[in-house]
Amino acid sequence: MQRTLIDIPPLKTLGFCLAITLFEWLTYMASDMIMPAMITVTEDFGADPRHIPTAFNLYLIGGVCLQWLIGPLSDRFGRRPLLLIGCALFAMTCLAAIATPGIEAFNALRLLQGMGLGFVVAVSYPALQEVFCEADAVRLMALLGNVALLSPLLGPLLGSLLLEWLSWRELFLALGLVAAIAWAGVYVCMPETIGVVRRDGGQQAPLPLSWRQTFRQYLALLRNPRFLGASLALGLMSLPLIAWIGLSPLLLIQRLGLSTREYALWQIPIFSAVIVGNLILDRLLTSRELVQLIRLALWPFCLGLLTLLAGALTDLPLGLLISGLALYAVGLGMSNAALYRLALFSSDDSKGLVSAAVGMISIAVMGTGGSLIAVIVGGARLESFALWAALGGLLSLPLLYRFLREPPAETASSTHQ
Repeated sequence: MQRTLIDIPPLKTLGFCLAITLFEWLTYMASDMIMPAMITVTEDFGADPRHIPTAFNLYLIGGVCLQWLIGPLSDRFGRRPLLLIGCALFAMTCLAAIATPGIEAFNALRLLQGMGLGFVVAVSYPALQEVFCEADAVRLMALLGNVALLSPLLGPLLGSLLLEWLSWRELFLALGLVAAIAWAGVYVCMPETIGVVRRDGGQQAPLPLSWRQTFRQYLALLRNPRFLGASLALGLMSLPLIAWIGLSPLLLIQRLGLSTREYALWQIPIFSAVIVGNLILDRLLTSRELVQLIRLALWPFCLGLLTLLAGALTDLPLGLLISGLALYAVGLGMSNAALYRLALFSSDDSKGLVSAAVGMISIAVMGTGGSLIAVIVGGARLESFALWAALGGLLSLPLLYRFLREPPAETASSTHQ
């Protein structure tokens, strides 16, 4: 890996990457490790099992709620203090789940916990882009994404194992305590990237906070077709995976009668495939442009979704569903970090604000789309899930076609810097 763009000791650089990785992993683990327990949660509260996808989608929507504010605040006051606030908020809301009295309070806490995801997207991602050069930043985004993806890969399995000794409340206690460790890592190791002169001569000075100007910047981003297309495509491409995470407890445990252990094991092929896609991206970064990588990724992405569509027309076996999702997941892993980079640099605005807008749009698409699929499917049949998940993912193709048709000159040579 090349040198960092600002002066940071190597040990602190490692600690910074590990702290961000741990915090990001926890924001996903707080959802995925709890999923095997959600049937028990609804039973404890005497609530309808349909609250399971609702709680998951509220967690996603929580990631959108503050991003419009977090990005500009981090541009004005710095990345480091905002990420410390995010870590503290996440830790406290996880600990508060210990005393949750009912399903309404539980869902409200899921919304608040999801706000931690907003800090990851709007603060830590731009910080990585500002600390490392472009090729290394894309590589780190992919590699850190692999670690985050260990949450849906190992989270359900780990959750099902821990539930043999712990209650779901004690799982939240453990998450809150580990989040406190992540806060300490950020406090000790994270550098400030705002107002620091970089080795390449660049510098992002703290920006004055003007709500009127911020509103105008967000409005300008919404009028930028390349930015909007990339952000919407990011959300739609991830929609089948998000819908699967939210509905798989109902489909596998309640509908098919699988145990929590079997449910967790069926997650492994899908999320292993995302990691394989990320590793392929890392291998091809040195020889391919970002746009070329996304075009390559569309082959497994589309083949997987078309497999789901074909299966939806028959009596879909679980093995074929998982195979289609795994093939799709390889394409998603190959394209996600590259498309995020192109979305981030499709505008010259401050990266905190742009990253917040990318996160708000993409996560809103995932949360809203996941909720719609949950309402339509209701955890009833694998065929219904396959049909609507595939259609949701394929809606990204017109946006990607327009976005990739005429890549700007800046992105064409980006990976060779």
